[in-house]
Amino acid sequence: MRRLTAWMMAAALLAVTSLARADLTIEITKGNDSATPIAVVPFENLTGGSLPQDLARIISDDLARSGQFDPIKRDNLIALPGTTQDVFVNDWKRLGASYLVVGQVKTASNGGYSIQYELMDVLGNKRMLGEVITGSNGELRARGHYMSDEIFEEITGIRGAFSTKIAYITANGVGDNIRFALYVADSDGHNSQEVLASDEPIMSPAWSPDGKKLAYVSFEAERPAIYVQELGSGRRAKLTGFRGINGAPAWSPDGRKLAMALSKDGQPEIYVMDIASRQFQRLTNNPAIDTEPDWLPDGSGMVFTSDRAGSPQIYRLDLSGGTERVTYTGNYNSRGRISPDGENLFMINRAGNGYQVAKQDLKSGRVTSLTDTQWDESPSVAPNGTMVIYATQQGTRGVLGQVSADGRAQFSLPSAQGDVREPAWSPFLN
Repeated sequence: MRRLTAWMMAAALLAVTSLARADLTIEITKGNDSATPIAVVPFENLTGGSLPQDLARIISDDLARSGQFDPIKRDNLIALPGTTQDVFVNDWKRLGASYLVVGQVKTASNGGYSIQYELMDVLGNKRMLGEVITGSNGELRARGHYMSDEIFEEITGIRGAFSTKIAYITANGVGDNIRFALYVADSDGHNSQEVLASDEPIMSPAWSPDGKKLAYVSFEAERPAIYVQELGSGRRAKLTGFRGINGAPAWSPDGRKLAMALSKDGQPEIYVMDIASRQFQRLTNNPAIDTEPDWLPDGSGMVFTSDRAGSPQIYRLDLSGGTERVTYTGNYNSRGRISPDGENLFMINRAGNGYQVAKQDLKSGRVTSLTDTQWDESPSVAPNGTMVIYATQQGTRGVLGQVSADGRAQFSLPSAQGDVREPAWSPFLN
């Protein structure tokens, strides 16, 4: 029960030192020994000046973070070609690279930058991808993520998710003087932007399917209420403020409805609100606690957490009728999140000591633990299904972690100081 209601209590329990910045930095905690070796050569700078961003570093870090690639260290690169025409393939084969990325940056006619990048299959001795793109000073980091997306998809056949965003909660202060804030940043933790700040807890951010809005819970009126805020304009609307629990908002795939947990009629139950009409539909009716809904990709139903079996477990609810228990491995399973293809369930699982991010194959029922930490919370899946972001502990601090969907690569994303909690991964943004 204590963990089941953690979404309501976690923010209030944060007591941290002052946050200098809300940007996060990637730290590798576990590498993938079977990752594909790739060489990302520093881009040739033909501008005559210094560049504000290291594009090759951004690409290299993105590909490493996917868990599927092992970028060769720069100190080990045998040459610095700017185009594939300058590449001697046998040299890169001897280095062990399966793929090679090269590029050039020139000054564009509008005063920005013209970026040419190419991807080469070293073992097949062929150019796989080549493109020229443009960008201003402030757009170079985004262009780096775009190139990572294109390279990732060309090699794996899976759409890259490096140009997406994450939302998360920070806290600043000690004891009764904690300041909470909701931030949005690039998927690698850079370029953080404050969305909301409050002296009261903020929690449970959830992205709309178009990536233009966030739903979240705020205690600013001294009790929880669900708000929706437009990221572009900052406009926001209060959707619920009933007595008791107002929590765990989750957007339907078409963006027209919000599932949520409300206790307005007694016990916490799952409700769906039609956003346009503000009408509610109650979906569960059980003396247990029902919370943490997440929609199925086709919108036909959802999974949610309930302790109706005596301990928190995950159930599936079909809108056409019927509810069934999904999880049986371990004595605790919560915060279920369905993969974009609907084939896997990611969750917080306790089978032994501690709480870890786990994955359950919904066809076979097989459960795989993805992390080895002791106190994980709030998993959120990348829109391409290849990575999971979650909250965890690093010493006495709350940090974010990322793990590949197969569990082979793990990363932490601590802030410069203080605690970070409740991450939410955005949908594709274009």
